[in-house]
Amino acid sequence: MATLFCILLLLIKITIGVVALTVLLSYTIAWYERANSRPDLIDRRFTTRGVGIAIWLLVEETACLLLTVLLRPFGWLQPQLPDAGQDVHPPVILLHGLFQNRSCLFWLQHRLRSAGYQQVISINTPPWRDLETLTEGLARKVDELRIKLKVDKVILVGHSMGGIIARNYVQNRGGSAYVHGMVTLGSPHHGSKLAPFALSTMGKNLLPGSAFLLKFNGVTWPDETQAISIYTRYDNIVLPAESAKMDGVQQIELDGMGHTALLFHPRSLQAVIDALSNINK
Repeated sequence: MATLFCILLLLIKITIGVVALTVLLSYTIAWYERANSRPDLIDRRFTTRGVGIAIWLLVEETACLLLTVLLRPFGWLQPQLPDAGQDVHPPVILLHGLFQNRSCLFWLQHRLRSAGYQQVISINTPPWRDLETLTEGLARKVDELRIKLKVDKVILVGHSMGGIIARNYVQNRGGSAYVHGMVTLGSPHHGSKLAPFALSTMGKNLLPGSAFLLKFNGVTWPDETQAISIYTRYDNIVLPAESAKMDGVQQIELDGMGHTALLFHPRSLQAVIDALSNINK
C-alpha cells in the first residue's frame, strides 16, 4: 500500500512538473515574440509590475492547465442532451480546444446555466480527426439538438480550436441556417507561431500564412449569424495574440490571463455571458 502511494505521489509530482514546464516554455516563446514586435517591453521586464505580472500569469496558467488534466477522465463520459423546456435562450453547444476534451468546459457550462442558459451541452472533438470530420460531427449534434428541443437555431461557443470548428461549420458547411450566433474564445483565426510544435494535422494547418488559413479567412462570414471573438493579450498558445482576432466581427480583448485560463477566469466567463446577451438582443 505504501509503495502504491509513493508511485501515485511521484506521478502527481511528474504531472505538475511537466505542466509547469510546458507553461514556462510557452510563455518564454510568447515573451520572445512580443519583445521582438515591441522593443519597449524589454526595459520593463524587471520592474516590480513586470515581474509580478509574469509570476501571476505563470502560476495562474499552470493551475488552470493542471485542473484540465485532473478533470480529463470525466470528459470521457457521454454528454446528456438537455431536456426540452421553456428556456427563452437558444441552446448552446460548447466546443473545446486541441488536445483537450469536454471536461475543460464544465465550469463554463455551470456559469452559463447559472446565468439562465439551461440548455447547454459540451461535446468531444478528438484531435486525431481532421477538421471536416469534426465539423460533420458538430453538424449532426446541432441537428440532434434542434430536433429534440424543437428549436430552429443554436448558439456555438468554441475555445481555441473549437472556435475554428464552429466557424468552419457556419461559413463553409451551411451552418448559418441553424446557428443564431457564435462566440470564439482564444481561437487561432490567423494561426499561431507555435503550430510547428503541433502533432496533429489540424495543428499544422494553423501555420500563419498557410494555404489553409488563406482560404479559410478568404470566405465571407454570413451576415445572418452574429459572431464575437474574445481573446487575451497574454495568450501563450496563440502567437501573436492578435491572431485570435476574427476579421469583420466584434472583438473583445482581455488581459491578466493566459490561453487555458480563458476557461476559468471570472472576467473571461462574464465576457462570454455578455457576448451571448448581445447576440440574443
